[in-house]
Formats: sequence, structure tokens, C-alpha cells
Amino acid sequence: MSDLPTSSFFSKENLLCRDRVGAMIFLLVCLCYGYQTSLIPLFPGDEYEPFTARTLPTLLTFAGIGLSILLLVTGQPDTQSGAVVGFNWKLLLSFIALMALYGIGLTYVGFVIATSFFLLAGFYLLGERRKKVLFGASFPFVIAFFLLLTQGLDIYLEPGLIFTIW
Repeated sequence: MSDLPTSSFFSKENLLCRDRVGAMIFLLVCLCYGYQTSLIPLFPGDEYEPFTARTLPTLLTFAGIGLSILLLVTGQPDTQSGAVVGFNWKLLLSFIALMALYGIGLTYVGFVIATSFFLLAGFYLLGERRKKVLFGASFPFVIAFFLLLTQGLDIYLEPGLIFTIW
């Protein structure tokens, strides 16, 4: 056994690369999600049905676990994978604040306005400055999606507190 080459495969740089660390975090999230999936209540008699409330979340769990294991196996060191070494923390914190505002905005101004402004601000943060693209990619898309959900699929979306008061 001593004549085995000591390859760089087991080096710290290779084992703790961004791909593998991300895959481990994603695997942990998928396992927690899978556990939560098992807690979804079923209606009486659903245990004999081929498609239940647990079916798609369970399939999503298995797909996530499979992809994270695949990334764990195929992950390369950061120097070979082309991973970006520098990280834009300001952009990350801006998006976290934007998501928090979106969650609050959904409650008060409803799906259409909150989602449209969320997309508009998100595109702006990512560097898009053309007004045609900013407004054309946010408002028409959200209105079409809203109509598909409410009219096509008959899903109720909360209109927002400021619209229900009147």
C-alpha cells in the first residue's frame, strides 16, 4: 500500500473546493426538505393513490440528492473549475434586502405590483439600465403570469391589504 501515489485528490484544496462545499450544503438542505416532505399529511385513503400531496416533493428531494451527489463526485478544485474567487457581498446583501422588501410588499400591495417592482429592481441591481428591457421584462411578464394563475388555473392570489381596505 505504500507504493500508491499520493495524489492531490485528497488535498485540502481539492476536497474543500466551492463545488463540493456547495454540494454538501445543498445535500443537507435536500435531506431536511425530504424529512419535511414525510410530514405532509395525507387524506384518508391517499396511501393507496399513485399521486398524492407528497409525490412531487419526494421526487424533487430525490432529484436534489442525486444532483448534489453528482456534484460531490465531479467537483474540481477552484483553480480548474473557473470559479469566481472574488465575491460581490454588496450585491448579495442588496438582493437579501430586496427579497425582504418583496415579502413585505406582497402583503401590502399584492402579487402584481410587488413582483413587478421586485423584478425591476433585481434587473437594475444586475446592471440592466435600458428602460425598455426593465419595464418590458417585469410588468408584462408578471401580468401574464398573474392571469395564467388566476384565470387559467383558478388560483387565488392575495390582492394586498391596501386594495382590500377600500
